[in-house]
Amino acid sequence: MSHVFDPTSLREYDIRGVVGKTLGTADANAIGRGFATLVRRAGGTRVAVGRDGRVSSPELEAALVAGLTQSGVDVVRVGLGPTPMLYYAEATLEVDGGIMITGSHNPADYNGFKMVLQHKPFFGEDIQKLGQMAAEADWDEGEGAVSDYDIVDNYVGRLMAGYAGGAYRIGWDAGNGSAGPVIEKLTKLLPGEHHLLFTDVDGRFPNHHPDPTEEKNLAALKQLVADKNLDFGLAFDGDGDRIGAVDGTGRVIWGDQLLAILAEPVLKELPGATIIADVKASQALFDRIEELGGKPLMWKTGHSLIKTKMRETDAPLAGEMSGHIFFAHDYYGFDDAPYAAVRLIRAVHMIGKSMTEIRGAMPNMINTPEMRFQVDESRKFAVVDEILERLEAAGADVNRTDGARVNTPDGWWLLRASNTQDVLVARAEAKTEEGLARLMAQIDEQLALSGLQRGAQAAH
Repeated sequence: MSHVFDPTSLREYDIRGVVGKTLGTADANAIGRGFATLVRRAGGTRVAVGRDGRVSSPELEAALVAGLTQSGVDVVRVGLGPTPMLYYAEATLEVDGGIMITGSHNPADYNGFKMVLQHKPFFGEDIQKLGQMAAEADWDEGEGAVSDYDIVDNYVGRLMAGYAGGAYRIGWDAGNGSAGPVIEKLTKLLPGEHHLLFTDVDGRFPNHHPDPTEEKNLAALKQLVADKNLDFGLAFDGDGDRIGAVDGTGRVIWGDQLLAILAEPVLKELPGATIIADVKASQALFDRIEELGGKPLMWKTGHSLIKTKMRETDAPLAGEMSGHIFFAHDYYGFDDAPYAAVRLIRAVHMIGKSMTEIRGAMPNMINTPEMRFQVDESRKFAVVDEILERLEAAGADVNRTDGARVNTPDGWWLLRASNTQDVLVARAEAKTEEGLARLMAQIDEQLALSGLQRGAQAAH
């Protein structure tokens, strides 16, 4: 029996949809069949499977496992946990691939699948191939066995191996996501004083949406830090692969600022190393990496793209504005927020100042949040191309790594097409409010020339 996926569910970096509408158990089964077939054709026999805390995850897991075994691979279930725990299982157990069932930081009615094949990200054309195989029922037949492996204590032990020195008073907000139990175990082992919020896994996310890149979702953490007079606070997204933070005064430490802190001890140990950040990161970060003696590299947004670039450039550390932090230095190169938390505590200790002092010393740039506007799927890449052509014809200073990032004396602005949604993403950063207004006027002018206008803000 062949299977046809909802075309919106096969994304650039993962498979994702609204359960019962664009994603269901038949899709999970077909993903299992296709992935198992690819594993076998590459000479593999075993796949690790993990799941997040969403209400729909157990039934999707059962259907996925059935599909994997029907196509002849053995499955090792590592159970409920954050996505990086599944990545850790794939990196350390004798398996040939891994699949995580997770809706990431999306609303409660979403779910999806993130995949790794032979220690490499599985994305782009790989995901489209699963769709083609399903349509043709191009699947192997077989009978695989299923076993369970309780990996959480090994994983927490490995997180602790990244810890060195310093006892702080820290607030932790797991947002009812799947990292909660790991954070509970980890904070019992860490020195210092730890105050935990929302570590019980609840796929309805009753307290706040688990996306630490939106400041409103950090309100409870800020309150905790203020009430208990803590040194800083850490927050995690729904599946524990993105980190957020606030300092002792409740100021948000954004993804690129976290990377600037984390880079300091890494570059002490590996002078001249390449540190990668995505095109949405502040110019202040790239300047800081240079100041610390590293080689800053601006790269495309998207965890699979960054992991691939890290391999190419042998970069020990990379990060995205969205809070994905990747350590290849003393670690496996995947995005792991609990591990990033441990390394952040260590970095603060090694820098020898409080988190509040470190955050306070950062240059004060004025920037916009990520702005998104709906644009027809057929137009989104075309609009960016039109804008690039106009800018280059006008002699503008443009970086085209991922969309258009334009440098001006005021600062920079970015316009890129999202790989996962029918939206254009814009961001701007300047040294002054007046400068920011000029940059925004340039964005508006370019959009207008392509028949669009800013204002219609798309949902995340």
